[in-house]
Amino acid sequence: MTDSYFEEGTRVGILTPEPIDRVLDYLAPEGGCWLGAFVEVPLGPRKVLGVVWGPGQGDWAAARLRAVTRVLDVAPMRDELKVFLEKAGAYTLTPVSQMLRLATRVPGLSDPPSMRKIYRLGQTQPDRMTDARARVIAALVDYGGLGFTLGELAELAGVTASVIKGLAAQGVVVETDTPRDAPFLPLDPDRPGKPLTPDQQAAADALGAAIAAGHYGTTLLKGVTGSGKTEVYLEAVAACLRAGRQALVLLPEIALTSEFLTRVEIRFGAKPAEWHSGVTMTERRRAWRMIAQGEAQLIVGARSALFLPFRDLGLVVVDEEHDSSYKQEEGALYNARDMAVLRASLNGAQVVLASATPSLESWANAQAGKYARLDLNARFGAAVLPRMRAIDMRTEDLPGQSWISPSLQAEVAARLQKGEQALLFLNRRGYAPVTLCRACGAQVGCDHCDARMVEHRFQKRLVCHQCGDTKPLPDRCPACGVAGKMAAIGPGVERIAEEAARVFPDAKLAILSSDLFGSARALKAQIEEIAHGQTDIIIGTQLVAKGHNFPRLTLVGVIDADLGLQGSDLRAAERTFQLMRQVSGRAGRADAPGVALLQSFQPDHLVIRAILSGDEEGFWRAEAAEREATGMPPYGRLAGIIISADDATAGFDLGTRLARNDAALRAIGAVVYGPAPAPIARVRGRHRVRLLVKAPKGAALQQAIAQWIAPVRQSAKLRLAVDIDPQSFY
Repeated sequence: MTDSYFEEGTRVGILTPEPIDRVLDYLAPEGGCWLGAFVEVPLGPRKVLGVVWGPGQGDWAAARLRAVTRVLDVAPMRDELKVFLEKAGAYTLTPVSQMLRLATRVPGLSDPPSMRKIYRLGQTQPDRMTDARARVIAALVDYGGLGFTLGELAELAGVTASVIKGLAAQGVVVETDTPRDAPFLPLDPDRPGKPLTPDQQAAADALGAAIAAGHYGTTLLKGVTGSGKTEVYLEAVAACLRAGRQALVLLPEIALTSEFLTRVEIRFGAKPAEWHSGVTMTERRRAWRMIAQGEAQLIVGARSALFLPFRDLGLVVVDEEHDSSYKQEEGALYNARDMAVLRASLNGAQVVLASATPSLESWANAQAGKYARLDLNARFGAAVLPRMRAIDMRTEDLPGQSWISPSLQAEVAARLQKGEQALLFLNRRGYAPVTLCRACGAQVGCDHCDARMVEHRFQKRLVCHQCGDTKPLPDRCPACGVAGKMAAIGPGVERIAEEAARVFPDAKLAILSSDLFGSARALKAQIEEIAHGQTDIIIGTQLVAKGHNFPRLTLVGVIDADLGLQGSDLRAAERTFQLMRQVSGRAGRADAPGVALLQSFQPDHLVIRAILSGDEEGFWRAEAAEREATGMPPYGRLAGIIISADDATAGFDLGTRLARNDAALRAIGAVVYGPAPAPIARVRGRHRVRLLVKAPKGAALQQAIAQWIAPVRQSAKLRLAVDIDPQSFY
C-alpha cells in the first residue's frame, strides 16, 4: 500500500453520507482502490455510497470487517474537495458525513453509463440541397465534426428533426450511439464580447491579471445597477478558460439563469453546464461526471454548485453576493458567499463578489484590505441612473383599502401614455398577510406553526409561509363560527394587482411572485415576455429586484418602502437599503431615463434618506460604525442555537441548562442571551427555543460551542442546531 493506493484486503476508512458521524472500516475490494474513490459498501442490509477517506482505524478485528462491494466508474474525489468538506464542516459545526451528502447529491451515480444517439457529419452529399439541409451541414462544419443530439442539432440549425433524419437516411449525417454523459461543447474564450467602456476594460484587465497569477484572491466588484458588471466578469471567465481552468458562476435565483445562459452562449458560442433545482436528473448526473473529468469548462448554478467535484477550479463568481438566498437555512447551515472564498483559497482560485449593493461584510473586508475592490460608477451606454424621490404618504389623500397613491397613479398613467412600462413593487406574497374575523377579532393562524396564514386569492387558499400548509378560504370564523365576517387585512402583491387592474383597466398586467409559477420554465417565460415589452405594468416581490433587464421599464413605484424597517433584525437597515436600491435600479436601463418613487410614512428615516441621496458609502460607513460600537458582525461574532422540541417545556429546560453552564463560552469572552421563544415559536408542530451567543471577532467560537454543547443528547423529540453567522433570527 502507498499513501494513496490500498491493495485488496487492506483495511480502508470509508465515509458515507449516512447520518453516522464517523469513518467506518472496510476491506479494500478485489483489484484494490485509490484514496478518494467513490465506492459502494454494505451498511446493515443496504448498499450505500461512500468515499475512501483514508486508511482504516483498526478498531475492529479484520475478520469482522466487510469488504467494499465495488468501486464506481467515476473520477475519485480530489484532495482539495475532501479538505473543503472537512473545513466547511468544522466552521459550521456540521458533521462531515452531512457535508459529504452535499457533494454526492447526484442521481444514478452508481449506475453504468447509458447510451444515446448523436449525429455527426458523414462523407456523402445529399440528393438535393435545400436551405434547411444546408444549415444542418453548415452547423456541423462550423463545430469541427462534433456530435450533437437530435434536439441540439435541430435547435442549432433552426430546422425540424425530420430534416436531420432525412439526411441520416442518405448518409450525409451519421447516427451513432454514444454514452449519455457526454462532454459539454467547448467554449471559445477568444470569441469577441461586447465592446467595453474604459472603466469596464480596466476592471476586466485587473481581474484577468489576478487570474493569470494563478493564486487565490477575492475581489469585490461593486457597480451601480446597469453598469455592466456581468460583461466584466464574463471577461474574467474568458481569462480563466484561456488558462485551461474551470469557472463557476453562482446566481441567487433560478429565474435569472435563462437570460444569463443566453448571454454566455452569445459570448462563448456554446452553453455552459447548469446545476440547480430546475435541471433534469439526467442533466445533473451528466454535469457532475463531466465536471469531475474536466469536460465542463463553465458551470452556472445555485449555492449547492460549490460542492461539485471540480477538476481544476480557477474562478468563482458570486453574482448579487449580498443576496440572502445564498444562506442555506436548513440542514447544513452555510453561507455560499463565505464558502466560495474558502473553496477558492484551497484551489488557488480567484473569487469575484459582484453587487451594486454589497453586504456589509464584503464592504468591510474591502475596506480592511482583505479583498481587492473594483468600482463601476456609471451605467453602460446611454442609460443613466434613475431619479429617486419619496412620496410622503402622510400628505396623500388615499381612500381606505387602497395602496397606490394618487401621485404614483399619475406617474404610472404618464408612462402608459408613452408606451413605457411601470413596476409596482411590494415585498409581500399573496393577497393579504392577515385574515381576521370582524365579529370576534380572531386571526386565522396555521395549525402547525405560530404564524398567521396568508391569503392567496388567486389560488383560493390560505397558505402558511413557514411550513407550506394550506386551507380553503373560510366562510365562517374558525373561532366563533359567525359567517360573513372574514376580512383580508393589509396588501400583498395580488391585492395590488387587483387595485392596479381597477385603476388602469386597459393595461396588461403581470405578477412576478415565486408562488404563482408551477415551474422554473413558466417563470422564465413570463420574464422573457416582460423583457420583450408585452406587459404594461409589472407587480412584483423581491424576485423582480434580482438582476433582470427590462428595456421598456422607466418607472418603479415602491408601495411600502417602510416594510423592512420594523422589527429588531440586526440587518433590517442594510437589507432595506439593498432591496430599495436594487429594485429602483430596474428603471431606465435603456435609452429612456427612469424614475423610482418610494411611498413612505417615514420619508425622514435615515435609511430612506440614504437611499434617496445616493450616498452609498456614507450609509455603509454609518452602518459599520454602529455595528462596530456594539460589537456586532462583521466586527464581532454571533451564533444562533435553535432548540426544536415536541414539548415546549423540554426545549426551555435544555436552553436553561445550556445558559447556566456556559463556562466554555465565558472562557473566550462570549456572552449567552436567552433562552427565549423563537419569533415564530412553533413550526411544523415543533416548539422552537433560541439562544444567541455573542463573541469578540477573534474568538475561537466554534471550538467553544462544540465543548459547550457536547453533553447534549439529541433525539427525535429534542434537537439542537447551531447557526454560525446567522442571517435570520426567526
